[in-house]
Amino acid sequence: MSPFPRPRTILHVDMDAFYASVEQRDNPDLRGKPVLVGGSGPRGVVAAASYESRVFGVHSAMPTREALSRCPHAICVPPRFDRYRRESTRVFAIFRDFSPLVEALSLDEAFIDVTASRSLFGDAAAIGSAIKARIFATTALTASVGIGPNKLVAKIASDLDKPDGLRIVDGDNLQATLDPLPVRVLPGIGRQTAERLGRMGCVTLADLRRTPPQRLQSIFGQHGEQM
Repeated sequence: MSPFPRPRTILHVDMDAFYASVEQRDNPDLRGKPVLVGGSGPRGVVAAASYESRVFGVHSAMPTREALSRCPHAICVPPRFDRYRRESTRVFAIFRDFSPLVEALSLDEAFIDVTASRSLFGDAAAIGSAIKARIFATTALTASVGIGPNKLVAKIASDLDKPDGLRIVDGDNLQATLDPLPVRVLPGIGRQTAERLGRMGCVTLADLRRTPPQRLQSIFGQHGEQM
């Protein structure tokens, strides 16, 4: 047995436009059309936007009124959370067939530690592909999978290849993949923080990596230390 710890393999699995995709699957009239799941009243908010609507700049958490101004022909559908929970239960059962180490982030998103599963199911790419295939065979829905040595890298990886993608970011290509990415790919960095970092010359993750931690901490406090 090797005296060195086995490198971890973490998957981030994110169902593609989950609520909207369930609605499009269940209603053929919605397929291929821009769909907004959420409230349609004056204070309504988009809970999920299909990929057909996202090309117009629509995204979840956007006020429905603004979403419709960007995509006037979008179809608003009220959410069916009981339905989404049932589909989520089926998806998470698939996750647990590959590893007991499943960390749910929401109904449609999870981290899966498959470090110990590789001896049973093959390498990380094989496991990710198998999970995607099982999800589609069971639910007729697609998922994007990111694979990395930790949760942060796996999350970034899944966002790089959506929808219905699979991306591996590990020691062989980790720095080359991450360095050119904008700082906003990091969780917790919103528009205002990204603008402040930009004024410091930190536009990409490479810029951020080269910035002394003390400088970040002096400007952003504890959040800067976490960066």
